[in-house]
Amino acid sequence: MNRSLRRVGGAVVVLILICVAQLTYLQIINAGHLANDPRNTRAALRDINRPRGPILSADGVVLARSVPSKDNTEFKYQREYPEGGLFAQVVGYQSFVFGNTGVESTYNDALVGREADLQLDNLSDLVSGSNGTGTVVLSLRADVQREAAAALGLQRGSVVVLDLTTGEVVAMYSTPTYDPNPLAGHNSLEVQKAYKALNDDPNKPNLSRAFRELYAPGSTFKSVTAAVAIDESVATPAEPVYPTLSQLDLPQTDSVLRNFGGKECGGNLAESLRQSCNTTFGQIGLDLGNKFVGGMRKFGIGVIPPFDVAPGAIASIGPPAGSFDLNQPLFAFAGIGQGDVATTPLQMALAAAGIGNGGVIMKPHVGAEIKNSKGKVIRRIANEPWRTATSATTAQAVNTMMTDVVEQGTGTAAKITGVRVAGKTGTAQADGGPPHAWFIAFAPADAPRYAVSVIVERGGSLGSEATGGRIAAPIAARVLKVALNK
Repeated sequence: MNRSLRRVGGAVVVLILICVAQLTYLQIINAGHLANDPRNTRAALRDINRPRGPILSADGVVLARSVPSKDNTEFKYQREYPEGGLFAQVVGYQSFVFGNTGVESTYNDALVGREADLQLDNLSDLVSGSNGTGTVVLSLRADVQREAAAALGLQRGSVVVLDLTTGEVVAMYSTPTYDPNPLAGHNSLEVQKAYKALNDDPNKPNLSRAFRELYAPGSTFKSVTAAVAIDESVATPAEPVYPTLSQLDLPQTDSVLRNFGGKECGGNLAESLRQSCNTTFGQIGLDLGNKFVGGMRKFGIGVIPPFDVAPGAIASIGPPAGSFDLNQPLFAFAGIGQGDVATTPLQMALAAAGIGNGGVIMKPHVGAEIKNSKGKVIRRIANEPWRTATSATTAQAVNTMMTDVVEQGTGTAAKITGVRVAGKTGTAQADGGPPHAWFIAFAPADAPRYAVSVIVERGGSLGSEATGGRIAAPIAARVLKVALNK
């Protein structure tokens, strides 16, 4: 009998210890994760009746604010988004039903005044019992954002503009977009109805295409291929001279890789980039072999970019490491940004930024600074390097070649009077319809400041007749002009 009691007692002790360990994990170790989970409505309810600071653009436009609630509910404040869908996919929303997203989530503690730096600065508010809030100022400029929206128009796609010296996002707009105001309402049934309508919409207006969607980058990726080829001593801008071909025979298969429109092209690396010659860059992909994967990774392919917009950016992808011997044709297609390569528009903006910034890619971020309720700057968001994509020498060589693309190659539609632009066009084949039109660039080419990535899905208004040079390059030129105050 005593032996049986000891067994039962031992089992009870073990169960108690397991419960204690689980509670310790949930309440201490995992507390922050649970508190910030957007599905945690308790966190949203905790903050919904607190004063909440505004979110501003870099040029002072109010993107989010709280006003006294006018409805007959227990909520004291109503969150408003005066710019509607223009900044929705970055700013996000505060919802007591579905939690917070975007900047509203990432910088929640600053907005409600709970961030440590703000609390130290607002000691007088704590003594008086009032709640001091924070103001979040973004790096996004409303003038550049509006130009991006106007340039895309009704075409589905995305525009990303970066300050390549700091990593600050100057514009990030995707279409279609959505109005976040209904999701911040106080009527739970109406909020759920609006949320369901968004999720049921086949056009995915709530999808942050700029950093949450993958596309084949097409020939814009040839800038990355060129940089890796130079770094790995496979090619220089002048040598070797690749044969003039209309198609490239692919090893391990009876298939071929064709040039756009069946044209013949070739020459050295610089000439091939200017003409966007598929056969040359397909051959370079084969010549690089497994080294190509490591070179892509330096640019961030296969790595999740650090990004301060919840739920964060997704990783772009490339061929698996060590897969060349079994899948050589896919490396030829990777050389032209097809096959196993798929990137976000943000990633291609980062690639352009790295080339323009002497080989260094800065961490992308939309937050610029945190202010207290009196307008005093409490904290500035740090500008930090993320990756060294290539050497300064290689970056300058690719800069020169990309400038040639705009001066006299496929990207002439991106020219800006008085400013030299370095860019690369792309027309990416996509399953189920017309190709995507791409363009990446940075300017001024001789003193780079801003990088841009543009994708127009399915060729936009031109459909199957679209190319990156015809439809995406002019959009890039428009937003760069505004960014540069030209």
